[in-house]
Amino acid sequence: MTTRESMPYDVVIVGGGVAGLGAAIRLKQVNADLEVCVLEKGSEIGAHILSGAVVDPKALDELLPDWRDDDCPMAETPVTDNWHWTLSAKGKFAMPHIMMPPFMSNDGNYTGSLGSLCRWLAEKAEGLGVEIFPGFPAAEVLYNDDGSVKGVATGDMGVAADGSHKPDYQPGMELHGKYTLFAEGARGSLTKQLKAKFDLEADCEPQVYGLGMKELWDIDPKKHVPGRVLHTQGWPLSENDAWGGGFLYHQANGQVALGFVVALDYKNPYLYPFEEFQRWKQHPEIRAILEGGKRVSYGARVINEGGWQSVPKLTFPGGALIGCSAGFVNVPRIKGSHTAMKSGMLAAEAVAAAIASDRAGDEVVDYETTLRSSWIADELQKVKNAEPAVAKFGGAIGTIVAGADMWMRTLKIGLPITMKHHRDCDQTMRADLFKPIQYPKPDGVISFDRLSSVFLSNTNHEEDQPCHLQLKDPDVPLKINLPVYAGPAARYCPAGVYEYTGLDEEGAELKFVINAQNCVHCKTCDIKDPTQNINWVTPEGGGGPNYPNM
Repeated sequence: MTTRESMPYDVVIVGGGVAGLGAAIRLKQVNADLEVCVLEKGSEIGAHILSGAVVDPKALDELLPDWRDDDCPMAETPVTDNWHWTLSAKGKFAMPHIMMPPFMSNDGNYTGSLGSLCRWLAEKAEGLGVEIFPGFPAAEVLYNDDGSVKGVATGDMGVAADGSHKPDYQPGMELHGKYTLFAEGARGSLTKQLKAKFDLEADCEPQVYGLGMKELWDIDPKKHVPGRVLHTQGWPLSENDAWGGGFLYHQANGQVALGFVVALDYKNPYLYPFEEFQRWKQHPEIRAILEGGKRVSYGARVINEGGWQSVPKLTFPGGALIGCSAGFVNVPRIKGSHTAMKSGMLAAEAVAAAIASDRAGDEVVDYETTLRSSWIADELQKVKNAEPAVAKFGGAIGTIVAGADMWMRTLKIGLPITMKHHRDCDQTMRADLFKPIQYPKPDGVISFDRLSSVFLSNTNHEEDQPCHLQLKDPDVPLKINLPVYAGPAARYCPAGVYEYTGLDEEGAELKFVINAQNCVHCKTCDIKDPTQNINWVTPEGGGGPNYPNM
């Protein structure tokens, strides 16, 4: 058995997003002598960060009050103009903002790259003495003899696809902490294990998700309005009884960030989220903005959409969940970075207090108690029925119900119910109940194919390594998923990872092929596979997309 080296810390943080970095900074602000490390699976901080993003600066104001005057990239573009359209196939209805509750306003918010913000936060954290290790994914949770979390181990390096050790093999490193904070983002692989081991979801609704796909475009300067924020709903998803919407944000340097979110509770297995995104860009109102421009980047990532009732128990012996590992996204506002950062700060304060009291490895219940009485709770409780209302009643009626409920909750008279969730994988129905959807071919100008899109994500994995997309039963894709659900993995993946080959060759053997090197780490397969047969685990260190400023 290979012996792994270990390194002791006061606090180990898994994930270098806004939650993890916010926690690291707050820990050092509270007690500069604390030994803190952050593990990041991307090749650098920000490499795997993808968000719209329009950021509410509330938490950042609390963490680093002088950020606007400290070369923070998010300060470049304050929101100046806010639009919301309901789309039909050829036209639009501009929704008056007077119809929306005041907390839905983007006044005082900023639009920019969340990846760039994380790089800036990492510099601040390192300046305080935080040790940051990019390219080292946490692959295993370590436990003490009493069952409490001891820390994590990074994945082995230099393992061949057949499991043998290559000449450059290096065993993973163990990082031990008095407490470990998990900030892996939505559907974290270790978070999934922790939820099961400690039964953290016993008293909450199942988490549900949306798949967000994003592109950056350089557009005609005459069309660029810095700070303009546009959201859409309706077409094209409305044609296939699905829901979600688009966004288009005018950011710095003549660029727009645009994207499309598809709720993963859709029923029709023939639905193709990536193609719905490409259709959306061809809408006359969207195309008019993009014509004459050039696409420069692409990426995809799932988003927590369960809201307040899907927040699990946050603490367990030796650790806690923070950020999107727990799921603090405000779905109607399409914002989660501020709540994620605040959760990291609250966890940091509770952990620092525990360590100051000579505690280690126990359950820091003060974090959960404080969070559930914080402004995070107040904000999310106002919108807790929005996502399930749309899921239950559909886009048009659901939006009206959700809006009414949000207004009533603002006035402290919300509906006395909490609408229920159903797992996204359970919502997929048999293919024989639907007709295949015919999608137009990409024109290479406004719409594109998946493989050219993945190329723009700078995705790379070491080819000779164990596949990080594990099948629990290798027979399921051909024996169940293909005949019953028409092989949905070939469509729900926004990176072309999965394909069925041999279908059109007479007498050819059918095969289910996993092109793991294309994976952009979005986690859709881990969520939407109808038989829950795919388990996403961390690949070799540094693998995956390399987003420059997403």
